Amino acid sequence: AFVPEWADSVLLSSDYSQIELRVLAHISQDEHLIAAFQHGEDIHTATAMRVFGIEKAEDVTPNDRRNAKAVNFGVVYGISDFGLANNLGISRKAAKDYIETYFERFPGIKNYMETIVREARDKGYVETIYHRRSLPDINSRNFNIRNFAERTAINSPIQGSAADILKVAMINLDRALTEKNFKSRMLLQVHDEIVLEVPNDELTAVRQLVKETMEAAIKLAVPLVADENAGQTWYEAK
Repeated sequence: AFVPEWADSVLLSSDYSQIELRVLAHISQDEHLIAAFQHGEDIHTATAMRVFGIEKAEDVTPNDRRNAKAVNFGVVYGISDFGLANNLGISRKAAKDYIETYFERFPGIKNYMETIVREARDKGYVETIYHRRSLPDINSRNFNIRNFAERTAINSPIQGSAADILKVAMINLDRALTEKNFKSRMLLQVHDEIVLEVPNDELTAVRQLVKETMEAAIKLAVPLVADENAGQTWYEAK
């Protein structure tokens, strides 16, 4: 349903690769997570190796990687053993063991989660990298409300910082497109993705500009990586 308005043009989709986990690595300063990203490893394979005690990357099965991915992203959202068990179709005990082993293997992440919840209780809010604040209800007397606020305290600095970074990238990209007199224009932003309309004769140059601009939006402890795809429809560009 989504196609270019102009003739001889394509839609260019560029999105950040695993930006929330990269922000988590930066904020938590976990040495193992940072090392995996700095060495360009597949983060879910690297996690599977550490959590499941697998020595070689080639021995990680697709199921191992899938489980590790669920744990990685589950931790970002403060997932419980009950939630992880439902996601993976495993017992609650097995899910609890996964999470405990994950925190043993990535102690910086466990320390971050404990510290950020404690700070949220003391301050009444948490901050993103760019110091946007959020978080009501952290000291609510209602257990369910308080529990949700604690999970939000863990996630908000990560997801909020990712949103901040993308907005900075969009501002910088808009400026660069204008300064270089490109006809190309930004159309849409969805989560960690920017969609542009690009004339075919500008595609090579704009593709490079988008990648460089997004990856230079902020300097973190790990590299930012943006991936681009182009097509005659948004579907083709995904």
